[in-house]
Amino acid sequence: MSELVGNVLVGQSGGPTSVINASVAGIVSEALNHECVEEIYGTLNGVLGILNEDFIDLADESQQQIRALRHTPGAALGTCRYKLKSQQDFERVLEVFKAHNIRYFFYIGGNDSQDTADKISKLAQNQEYELRVIGVPKTIDNDLPGTDHCPGYASAIKYIATTVREVACDSESMGQGDLVSIIEVMGRSAGWLAAGASLAKRRDHPHDPPHIILLPEVPLNREKILEDIQRVLKREKFCSIVVAEGLVDEDGNYFAAEAQTDAFGHAQLGGSGDALSDLIGANLPGIKVRVAKPGLMQRAAAHSASKIDADEAALAGKAAVEAAIDGETDKMVTLLRGEGDTYTCETGLSPLSEIANGVKKLPADWINEDGVSMNFQFLRYAQPLVQDEVEVPYENGVPTFARLSKVRVDKQLAPYVSA
Repeated sequence: MSELVGNVLVGQSGGPTSVINASVAGIVSEALNHECVEEIYGTLNGVLGILNEDFIDLADESQQQIRALRHTPGAALGTCRYKLKSQQDFERVLEVFKAHNIRYFFYIGGNDSQDTADKISKLAQNQEYELRVIGVPKTIDNDLPGTDHCPGYASAIKYIATTVREVACDSESMGQGDLVSIIEVMGRSAGWLAAGASLAKRRDHPHDPPHIILLPEVPLNREKILEDIQRVLKREKFCSIVVAEGLVDEDGNYFAAEAQTDAFGHAQLGGSGDALSDLIGANLPGIKVRVAKPGLMQRAAAHSASKIDADEAALAGKAAVEAAIDGETDKMVTLLRGEGDTYTCETGLSPLSEIANGVKKLPADWINEDGVSMNFQFLRYAQPLVQDEVEVPYENGVPTFARLSKVRVDKQLAPYVSA
């Protein structure tokens, strides 16, 4: 395939993670190695930045700041949950790409983001505009098909497991067989995050917290959960419960959800911990219940990030550039686990059309028969991912993060007015 000369555009979309910027660092560092890449741009706030032609010059950033992205949480380029709504939106995207000679587009995001990337690529092909589009996986939910795991997931469960252990120390000192401690974690359609709390258990200590894990894959039986709590409290000073925000009841309805939906039609979740607290309060008199919601801290806790996770996020960015330079397009980078006893990981590629809008559920055979705990297969899967710690520099006792100068790229087109 002939060499494609032009500019690179990098975007971030969806909920940030503590390692999403490591993928940007990997893309920029690798793109600088190829003469066919003339300029390296970042779009501010994902596709919104493309529509509004809000680009920054990433090649103008200091190498020190690019390296600092590897330990910086949040989306340094800004993110969005905007859905391209009309043919006019897509036509505008391609118009902007042509105006800035964008030939390589790397979109870092989850399910919906890969769908957007796929549609942009298909439009470019229909108009015979040579463009190579590679998706880079990102989601703490770990629910993207085609990849063994997703950058961002390992750091999130490392934080969750750490939080479970820390809160357990507090509850152990306060409980007298009459305390239920609930931690509500993210996870809309799959229980990967809640399952990760099981890493808090010490080997050969099955009664360690969390005592109960409630997953979206296992519908809540109200009578059974009350019995499970009572069983734990007969044995322990307190009962530790980790519940996913996407928990469903036996009718398949969310246990707690708001009426609003986001731009992609997803229900706004949150409140499963409080709903469970209400259920306990109404049926188990004399039991004290405390609810903790780590919320955004799950995905922003760079101080608790996994080094394996950060390194693989950067690797995914690097692999995306290598693939595009080699002529690949319409693909997402995947992480592939080696088969040996020692954990290894390499990258692969999967068609964007097979990734877009799919959901990878937690395997049923990784959940114990009790429905509220994980077995050794999950632990064998998850434990290698959380190893080692990211070295975060500190100044005056608090961490320091990257601050991009964000030199703007001159606009070439008239302002966009959507229909």
